[in-house]
Amino acid sequence: MPGIKIKWKTLLLLLVGIAFIFLTSFLYFAFSPVDDRHVTSTVDIPRGTGFVEIVDILEKTGLVRNKPYFYTLAILKRSSRHIRAGEYELASSMSPNEIIGRLVRGMIKGYKVTIPEDWSLQEIADLLSSSEFRLVNRDAFLAMARDRDFLRSLNIQGPSAEGYLFPNTYIFNRTTGPREIIKAMVHQFWKAFTPEMRARAEQMGLSVHEAVTLASLIGKETGLKSEKALISAVFRNRLQRDMKLQCDPTAVYDLERFNGAVKRSHLRRKSPYNTYVIEGLPPGPIANPGADSLQAALHPAAADFLYFVSRQDGSHEFSKTYLAHNEAIIKYRRISEAMKEAEKTKEPVNQLPMEP
Repeated sequence: MPGIKIKWKTLLLLLVGIAFIFLTSFLYFAFSPVDDRHVTSTVDIPRGTGFVEIVDILEKTGLVRNKPYFYTLAILKRSSRHIRAGEYELASSMSPNEIIGRLVRGMIKGYKVTIPEDWSLQEIADLLSSSEFRLVNRDAFLAMARDRDFLRSLNIQGPSAEGYLFPNTYIFNRTTGPREIIKAMVHQFWKAFTPEMRARAEQMGLSVHEAVTLASLIGKETGLKSEKALISAVFRNRLQRDMKLQCDPTAVYDLERFNGAVKRSHLRRKSPYNTYVIEGLPPGPIANPGADSLQAALHPAAADFLYFVSRQDGSHEFSKTYLAHNEAIIKYRRISEAMKEAEKTKEPVNQLPMEP
């Protein structure tokens, strides 16, 4: 009947209109920014969190304004079961479609961490577990770095990963964990320690572990690239003459969180690392050397120095004899005392009498 047909057409048009409004509204929701505040939030999604709970977390953070639409979008994208756990940095200027895309792709927030040359395992653990990064639990990191089975899988022969955590800039996230962080840093070490360097170590009569140990001593003694080969020459010459290396940093290496000046009492400590007590190299590295220290260990300068002393400015004076070394010690001790006195009196150091 004509009246019924008109009603059906009206109903159909009404349904089409509603569908059009819904579709327009849904597409606007899906591809428009959550809001115009441009607020960036850090969202942590724990492992095992269900999709509904994830949406609740996003809603509390202000990143979901329409839960039914958000559910619908996730279902249409078939992403409700594929969101990865982790810490995300999301902005309200992003659209729901972009937010879901980041969650599914696992675009977890990364932290740029720079590991300085010649830092020890403990210092690296302190940095990674610091409030700035909170990437690892310190004790868990140290335990993993000393796990013998794990170390063997990384081709490390020593008692810990000390020496093999290559100084570099890394990007880690909080889901990585100690094992993967250590693996990444050791991987960089084996990239830096080339087959040619391994061959050079063998030519010098050193194992890789001994070469890394020697490099760690060099790096702890000087931060100047220009001096590293000379420091290496001193240690090499002393080893060849069966002289103790007498490297100050080794005397305090195994002291927990040591920070301060090395004293005479430290030099007398009975420690397997203290080169004032033991013969030859310590049993392993005392820090994590960079490329310059590794190269210096394998390519010592052609010099017959046996001693060096700090000039109090970061550099060192090298000597061939014990007599000359003692004279240098006296000289720079006087300079040090003069500098301290000048600091007290506020007099310029260059006006103080100094030995020629």
